[in-house]
Amino acid sequence: MTTLYLCHPASLDHATPPGHPERADRIRVIERVLEDERFAALVREQAPLADLTVAGLAHPENYVAAIAGAAPDEGLVGIDSDTVMSPGSLEAARRALGAAVRAVDEVMGGRVANAFAAMRPPGHHAERERAMGFCLFNTAAVAARHARKHHGAARVALVDWDVHHGNGSQDIFWDDASVMYASTHQMPLFPGTGAASERGEHDTVVNVPLHAGDDGDTFREAFAHGVLPRLDAFRPDLIVISAGFDAHWRDPLANLKLTEADFAWATREVMGIADRRCGGRVVSLLEGGYDLIGLSKSVAAHVETLMGH
Repeated sequence: MTTLYLCHPASLDHATPPGHPERADRIRVIERVLEDERFAALVREQAPLADLTVAGLAHPENYVAAIAGAAPDEGLVGIDSDTVMSPGSLEAARRALGAAVRAVDEVMGGRVANAFAAMRPPGHHAERERAMGFCLFNTAAVAARHARKHHGAARVALVDWDVHHGNGSQDIFWDDASVMYASTHQMPLFPGTGAASERGEHDTVVNVPLHAGDDGDTFREAFAHGVLPRLDAFRPDLIVISAGFDAHWRDPLANLKLTEADFAWATREVMGIADRRCGGRVVSLLEGGYDLIGLSKSVAAHVETLMGH
């Protein structure tokens, strides 16, 4: 069994303003590092173009239509203070949705052990009816709902180790007992949500806040005690990872001090529970990570660990 890697050149066509941290070079450095011979065994596929109705798994129809209608014919249009659309943004977002759905199909169908999709724009800040934090559609939420609707998954767990709390994923699954959302993140930090007291209507939201300056040892302890036992007890049929790598010590947007080895460790721990509970089924979707060196090293460690399955 192998690891599926999904990408598409359309990810490069989602333009952001000069100096914006969420930029096409993020994808370029990931593609470059995954060309190394260590990754020769990856099953590589181009992300398919999803129909916009797919976004309806996580967002109401009027919101999806509003985002589609906001795409400009030229230049950039601001969706909120730090989220923009360019002429290439809508296809990029649809390819990101397509990658998420394809990854779930292949993993749930047993054709690959697990999958990693390196697409942009990211997704975990997109709430039911609000784009924000560089995100238009919540691809991880769509992946979870697709597994439920089309593959009969009774329970899906969403594990988010991006340094910023995934307020969008929490919003979408707040009252959904079939999806567990578990997050480690720096607080206080954008977007301001993610307190440990935020637990959802069915106690299926698990927030484990970290503090500026916390290192890998602190992260591992918090993850091991705050996330992993809850994940195991939930007995998911699929685990979706919101794989942000901006908790890396090099990242300019936050102040945690993780290394690529910490992401490899977290990947192994999640895979261990997946092996025990759901036949090893893991789908990983790229979220943040804005220092190009830290991002490429962290993705390499993450994917190498997925391949070691």
